[in-house]
Order: sequence, then C-alpha cells, then structure tokens
Amino acid sequence: MSVVTRFAPSPTGFLHIGGARTALFNWLYARHMGGKYLLRIEDTDRKRSTPEAIDAILDGLHWLGLSPDEEPVFQFSCRDRHAEVVQQLLDQGLAYRCYCTPEELEAMREKAKAEKRSMRYDGTWRDRDPVDAPADITPVIRFKALEDGETVINDAVQGAVTIANSEMDDLIMLRADGTPTYMLSVVVDDHDMEITHVIRGDDHLTNAFRQTHIFNALGWTPPIYAHIPLIHGPDGAKLSKRHGALGVDAYRDMGYLPEAVLNYLCRLGWSHGDDEFFSLDQAISWFDIADINKGASRFDFDKLSNLNGKYIDDAPPARLIELSRHGIEETLGKPLSKIAEQRLTKGMPSLKSRSNTIPQLIENSSFYFLERPLAFDAKAKKALTGEALSHLASVRSSLGSLSEWKQENIEAAVKDYVKTADIKLGTVAQPLRAAFTGTNISPGIFEVAAILGREEALGRIDDAVARQ
Repeated sequence: MSVVTRFAPSPTGFLHIGGARTALFNWLYARHMGGKYLLRIEDTDRKRSTPEAIDAILDGLHWLGLSPDEEPVFQFSCRDRHAEVVQQLLDQGLAYRCYCTPEELEAMREKAKAEKRSMRYDGTWRDRDPVDAPADITPVIRFKALEDGETVINDAVQGAVTIANSEMDDLIMLRADGTPTYMLSVVVDDHDMEITHVIRGDDHLTNAFRQTHIFNALGWTPPIYAHIPLIHGPDGAKLSKRHGALGVDAYRDMGYLPEAVLNYLCRLGWSHGDDEFFSLDQAISWFDIADINKGASRFDFDKLSNLNGKYIDDAPPARLIELSRHGIEETLGKPLSKIAEQRLTKGMPSLKSRSNTIPQLIENSSFYFLERPLAFDAKAKKALTGEALSHLASVRSSLGSLSEWKQENIEAAVKDYVKTADIKLGTVAQPLRAAFTGTNISPGIFEVAAILGREEALGRIDDAVARQ
C-alpha cells in the first residue's frame, strides 16, 4: 500500500500552530513512508470561508516548507460528487429525507436541555412514509446510523477505541439547500483522494466513528486513523493566544526561523530519544506514528526561543542578513547601504550566538548599520564621563597613528596605552565600547573597531569626546 496523507484545514482563519503541527506530522509520515502528502481546503462552510484565510494557510505552509505534493483540493468544488454519493445512499435505503420543521427541532433541543443531555435527533422521519411530508418543508437528507452493537476504531495513536452505536444519531448529509455537510464530504474526499492515513487532532475522534459508518455503508475501506493529542499551554490549559496559539505568520514576524519552528513542533507530541536539535532529514528518517505520544504536550515559548537561537547560530551570515533586512530598513527608514551590509557580514559570526530571534539580532547588531552620531543608552552615557573621556581622547590619538587598521594592531595600541598610563584595560575598554556601539554590551571591542573601519571608528570616538 502506497501511503497517502492529507492536511485538511478549514479556511475560516489563519494557520495556527496546532494546525501547522498536524500538517507537519502528515508531511513527515508521507516522506518517511515514501508516499504522498496532499492538501484539502475544507471550504464547505461558505459563510465563514474567506479567500484571505486560504491565502494565509497556503502562505504559512509555504513558509514552513510544507506545501503539498499536488495542487490543493477545494472541497466545495466537489459538491456535485458529494450529492451523487448521497443519492446512492438514498437509493440503497441507507439514507432518508427528513421533513422536521424548525419548531420540531427546537422542541427536541429543549427536551434534551431539560433532561441535561446533548441534543440528538429522535428519528422522527427515519421510517415514516414520505406521503406524510408537509408541502412547505424542503427536506434535509440524513444518514441511517446503526442502532445496535458497537463500533471499534483501532486508532494508530489512541489504540482500540469503542463506542456504542446507539450513542450516534442520524446525521445530516445534505442540507435543505442541497449543499453537502462536512461529515459526508470528508468521507467522499478521503476515498476519492485515496487517503490511506488520516492524522489529525483528537478532537475529531468522535467524527471518526460517524465517518467509519459512512465508509462501511458505501462499501469503501476506511483509512487508518491517528488522532493526536492537542497542544496545551505551559499551565496545562487549552492553548490560547496568550500561550502561543497564533498564526504561523506571527511566528515569522516575531523572528523565528521556519526550521526552528518545525524542529520544535516535532518535539510537541513526538520524540526520538533525547534528541532535541535535529534536521528535517533526520526527522523524516525517524518519524513513525507509533511514536506519537498519547498525552497532550505543552507549548513553551522559552524552549522555542532557545531552539531558535541554535538555528540562528547555525545559519550563514548572508541568510541572517536577508532575514533581518526588512527590520533593519524599517529602523533606518531607507535601504541598507553596501558598507553597512559588509560590516554586518563580517560581524555576524560574533553577533548571532547572542540572539534567539531575528529582532534580537537586529537590535544587537544595530551599531553596525546605524549612522553617526549614535544615540547612547544610559549605561553608555555613564561610561562616557570625567576621566574616561580624557583616556578616550588619548587612545584616539594612538589609534589615529596606526599605519594599518587591523584588529591585532588596534588591540596592541590600546594595550600599550593602558600599560603606559598604568591603568586597567577596562578603564579604556568600556568607554571605547560605548563610543563604538552606543551601549555597554557587544562583541570584543577590537573586533568591532576593525570591522567599523578606521574612519568610522575614529569618528565615533570623536563624537563621544565631543559630548563633554
């Protein structure tokens, strides 16, 4: 059997992080088994489905590298096929027309409420002669659910799950306006798309029983179901926006790398020993549905940020500059200059290990692209007072006389001055750091000075000394 998986989001909003993990697990399993990974946009809810949401889903999947192997299937476009299958069930006596009025359905709801139970259709028209149908009611078509026995689903994650058939009522397959419902459409699409494995959130577990009954009624083989536990927040509560239930685009805007997000999502509900930092190729090699956890996993922003920092540290400077370019140019209000880009390229190896997100990287590297005169933060201002400025002026003279502007020469000149002045290196190093960067935290000052270049570095010292 050639494995075919599918990710089937409803386009009623953004691609949230839980949906991204579902897509990832489907993608990984298909890749692991040498099969296909497909995308189905379940847009049967015409009132809530929007083009903007479809674009957000496609864009999010593309950013993560989880685009499908074939063109997406749009469920609503298959509605004629769905209606054809409903007619087939009607012809076989496995479905029936229901003429219940809105008032009758409301009475059923009120009765269920009074009895403190969930609303269930009572089968009024299940075996009733259609000649009794009211002329002013356009019927819906309901599936004849099994009334006796039980159904067992051997879920690839949850194990054997059993439900009494009497717990399920006769679901609507075709609305009065002739449009198919989600429950029927999913079955027909999974069959027609030759889906072998349905990997989705465990909030769909009850649906699996209903869908299995429809599969069996049609004489089709149901797919293998794998219902994965949902993602919770750090506090164990249902994942919400305050926990991180945001659109994938929000993670991109917050400066997370797609490979870091994928790596982290892999670890939410699946693991491979103690491995935490691994490539997608490794994940493909290791991934198996059997290893998905049965318990809910907890989303932790700190762990995601730390993992993202590892991916930033592992990324080449050119890629990090491109990821930072938009934010840098927003800060500058103009395009990044060639000379600033050259400085960033040289300085990136020392900068990237200090940053967990792209915005942090931009902030930490700002002294390489901001123009003179720099704004000094409070700690930099504190370092540029009194005797420090006098030493800074003297060091500037020593540096200005260097014949060759290289890191080792800059370091030797500063240390010679420190030795001659009989002071500690920090007495000069901190004012130099403040002058070069506008703050008190940066990579080594000699490296920074060399990357800035003679004219820029000396000019920044002049700016700092002129503040007294």
